[in-house]
Amino acid sequence: MTHPIPMVEIRRGGVAESIHHGAAVVADADGRLLHAWGDPEFLTFPRSSLKPFQALSLVESGAADGLDAAHLALACASHRAEPFQVSMVEAWLRRLGRPESALVCGPALPMGEGDLADAVRAGGKRRAFHNCSGKHCGFLAAAGAFGRPEGYEQPDHPAQLHWLAALSELIGHDATALPRGTDGCGLPALAMTMADAARAAARYAALAVKDPRREAAMRRLLAALREHPDHVSGRNRPTSKIVAATEGRVVLKEGAEGFVIGFVPGRGLGIAVKMLDGASRGKMAVFATLLGRLGLLPADRAAELARAVEAPVLDSNNRVVGEVAAVALA
Repeated sequence: MTHPIPMVEIRRGGVAESIHHGAAVVADADGRLLHAWGDPEFLTFPRSSLKPFQALSLVESGAADGLDAAHLALACASHRAEPFQVSMVEAWLRRLGRPESALVCGPALPMGEGDLADAVRAGGKRRAFHNCSGKHCGFLAAAGAFGRPEGYEQPDHPAQLHWLAALSELIGHDATALPRGTDGCGLPALAMTMADAARAAARYAALAVKDPRREAAMRRLLAALREHPDHVSGRNRPTSKIVAATEGRVVLKEGAEGFVIGFVPGRGLGIAVKMLDGASRGKMAVFATLLGRLGLLPADRAAELARAVEAPVLDSNNRVVGEVAAVALA
C-alpha cells in the first residue's frame, strides 16, 4: 500500500488521540477514476460490500420472482438480527421449504442489547441471527433455481459462477481470476482493487450492461437498497441515515474490515472507501464527507451527516468526551 491518507481522527479534549488511514476512490461508468485518495490499486476484500452483486444470482435466476423489494434488501443485508429481520428470514425459509440448518452461515446472536438478552433467554445462538442469513436465503433460493439445491457455498456452484460472470462484465476482466479467500459466513470472498470496486459500483449504478435482463435485475436491487435501508442494516443505522439525507440519490453497502461501497444512479458514479486498519469507526463519516466533496450534498449538510453517522466517544457514565471526525479530503 502506497500513500496512505489520514482520513479519521479520534479526538478527546480536542486532541487527536488516534488516526485512521484509508483509501477512497470515485469512478464513473466509463471506468475513469475521477478522484482517488491513497492508492487506487490497493488490493483488498470488499467483504459484504459485494452483496448487491451477489444478489444478482437471486434475481437473474428467477428465484426472486414473487419476492418483494424488502426481501431483495435482506438478501443484500448485513443485518443486526432485529426481530423484523429474523422474522423475514424464518418466513423465507418456510417459503423455500428448507430448515434453518440449510443455511451455511454459522449460529450467531443478535447485536442489539435487548434482542441479545431475549435470544439468550430463548435458547441462544441461531443461524437466522447471523448477519448474513438474508444473503444465504438468497443463495439457497438461487441454488434451487439453478437446479443444484445443495452446496451453494462451493466456488464452482452455478449460483457463485453466475454473479462472478456479472462482476466480470462490470469490472471489465475475469472476476474468476481474482484472489479469493473465505468470508466469515463461509462463502467465497473475493479480493479486488479499490479502483475496480468503484468502477463496478459505477457501472451498476448506471445500469451499464448489455443484457436487458441484467439491467432489470440491477434496477430492481438498487430500488430495494433505496426503499428498504433498514432491512440492509438496521433501524436508525448510518446506512439509513445516509439514504434519507440524500433522499435516495445515494445507496450504499457496508463491508467488514472498514469497507464501504456506494452507488449514485443519477450520476453513474461508484464510491469505494477502505479504512486500512480495518476499523469500522470513521468509515461512514468519510463516506458522508465525500458526498459533500462530490456535490451530492451541500458541504455543511455533509459535515452534519458525518457527525450523525458516527457515535461519539463516551466515558463509563455515557457522557460525551470525544468525537470521531473525518479529516477534510482535499
